[in-house]
Amino acid sequence: MSSTQKKKYLRTLFWIVAAGIVIVGIQQLISHQAAAPTPADTDKTTQAVGKPALTVEQVKPQRTMMHQTIIANGSVAAWQEAIIGTEVNGLAIKEVLVNVGDTVKRGQVIARFNDSTIQADLAQAQANVAEAKAAMIEAEGNAQRARSIQDSGALSKQQVDQYLSTEASTKARFQSAQAAWDAQNIKRTQTLLLAPDNGVISKRDATVGQVVSSGLELFRLIRLGRIEWRGEFNAENISKVQAGMAVKLTLPDSSQITGKVRTLAPTADSNTRNTLVYVDIPNQQARPGMFAKGEIQLAAAETNTLPYSAIVMRDGFNYLMQIDDSHHIHQIKVTLGNREGHLVEILDLPDANANYVASGGAFLSDGDLVRIAETAAH
Repeated sequence: MSSTQKKKYLRTLFWIVAAGIVIVGIQQLISHQAAAPTPADTDKTTQAVGKPALTVEQVKPQRTMMHQTIIANGSVAAWQEAIIGTEVNGLAIKEVLVNVGDTVKRGQVIARFNDSTIQADLAQAQANVAEAKAAMIEAEGNAQRARSIQDSGALSKQQVDQYLSTEASTKARFQSAQAAWDAQNIKRTQTLLLAPDNGVISKRDATVGQVVSSGLELFRLIRLGRIEWRGEFNAENISKVQAGMAVKLTLPDSSQITGKVRTLAPTADSNTRNTLVYVDIPNQQARPGMFAKGEIQLAAAETNTLPYSAIVMRDGFNYLMQIDDSHHIHQIKVTLGNREGHLVEILDLPDANANYVASGGAFLSDGDLVRIAETAAH
């Protein structure tokens, strides 16, 4: 091998060895980086050994005398609503004397119909009565004379029977004519539409010139002006409601009125399972059709309470953050009752002797570890 070839060989060998050294160094560097812990791994390791997620104060439930309040929703409605229609057929309305909101008295005329045809028919019926009465009087005279001489033989028995028969038939015709006159007179009185009771007009469909048919609704009347609230109470609370209880209603404008329970429906709705409670209310601010929230306050009773700050709302439900002996969190779903001041009633508290997070529970999750604040003294 010549010296030139030897130099080329040595140079090639040098670069091969150098490349191998570089590759080995890169592999060692990659292995070292893969083995090095990341910040996230460090946090996980720290948490695994028990790093608290939050420092909290703990509180125990307390027994508190609290007024029990039943809350229900419902609508304001008329106590009774009378439908006022017409009994005449084919007559035009001549005059409308009331409007919506007017207060009327029993027997007050609220509308008049055109009675010209009724008056004509009434005059005809009266003439028929007079004619039938005259014929009856004549027949009665003839029959009376026939009775007086029937034993003398001046009239045959057939003639006497004819006079008596004529008397009976004319009496029947008179009674028929009198009945027809009475019917026409009733129709005449029906051309005046009267209020059936004291109350307030709540609806008016009658217009002047309107030709109506028998039975058509023309007005609606809130009888005696009385209104009521019909509250829907669930099966849990309906057993606590009794007639005579006071009910505080909150109207849409936030004003409040007080009513009294009149009666309870004997059955519950098959769909909602709620029972209607009828409450008499003053006819002042409330109007039929309004929505209102009702509250019935019961006697005070001792119950489990916690500060309202301990309640955590998630997904439309209420939760408590219970702290176990190892200071871990257990999220407990609860149902709230009445609230007075900063305290709230817990209806289904699972453990009245447990400790719960007093505030800040919204930042915790089930299973979190917490540190108990030294200043907590509950």
